[in-house]
Amino acid sequence: MRAIQITEFGGPEVLTVTELPDPSAGPGHLLVDVSRAGVNYADTHQAEDSYLSESTLPMVPGGEVVGTTGGGRRVVALVGTGGYAEKAVASEALAWDVPDAVDDVTALAMIVQGASAWVLLRRSVHLEPGESVVVHAAAGGVGSIAVQLAKAWGAGRIIATASSGDKRDLALELGADAAVDANEPDLTAALINANGGRRVDTVLEMTGGTVTDQSLRALAPFGRLAFYGMASRTEPTPVRPATLMAHSTTIAGMWLAHVFRLPGDVMRTALDDLFGLAVDGRLRVVAGGEYGLTEARRAHEDMRARRTTGKLVLDPSR
Repeated sequence: MRAIQITEFGGPEVLTVTELPDPSAGPGHLLVDVSRAGVNYADTHQAEDSYLSESTLPMVPGGEVVGTTGGGRRVVALVGTGGYAEKAVASEALAWDVPDAVDDVTALAMIVQGASAWVLLRRSVHLEPGESVVVHAAAGGVGSIAVQLAKAWGAGRIIATASSGDKRDLALELGADAAVDANEPDLTAALINANGGRRVDTVLEMTGGTVTDQSLRALAPFGRLAFYGMASRTEPTPVRPATLMAHSTTIAGMWLAHVFRLPGDVMRTALDDLFGLAVDGRLRVVAGGEYGLTEARRAHEDMRARRTTGKLVLDPSR
């Protein structure tokens, strides 16, 4: 089969198209003929070995696929690694059937970005109806879904940030009440102004650096910030516990892998909600671009340069 293989860590230049033996599925696993593989920002960290879980070489990157099994099931699955290929092996416990009315791009968008947005809003910041929420990178995969979920769940005011006018316009189209330039020098003041002069209740943040610092300063008492990525590769300023107490602030971290340690099938609940909203037309996926397998390097370059919006996918057939 054709696959992307990494034999040394680095940037997009280490993604190489190669021929590998077909994988085989052991007990409790499924062999999936991949129709589309998802591209996530986490994949760029995986390629340079800066992700939360350590990478091992040689490696086929890519943590999510949609396709069909030998038994004819159409599934979307989390695979950890091995997704950038014509065939992938998935644990049966990490594969979910896809409704006929849900297309490949939507299915892939829901399994990581959609589920992340769901968990961030439901469990990390516990968004309540009427509360304000700041969604950073609101035109991205997680952000574009988070804006729509916040709207569907009765947020009082949704404030989106994005780095370009086109991305801010997209966030407003998806349901944001205000859109702020992510590059505002005084982002704290810009967020408060966008909330009618009031400090904000919740923030979903994945940039790091000064964006995190300024977002924390924009929180109202008992405000909550959920940190789920660091796209800038820059650490925020360390926060002292006394500072949290002084402002009654909560900071949460979220890594989707941990939902599988929770009691009950949280992922199934999230996907049922997300697929249902998509089928009803209340949640749409922003298709960010489809790349051939041979274009994986360009996909990573575009993502890291913030030239993309929505969900990116690879087509293994080309």
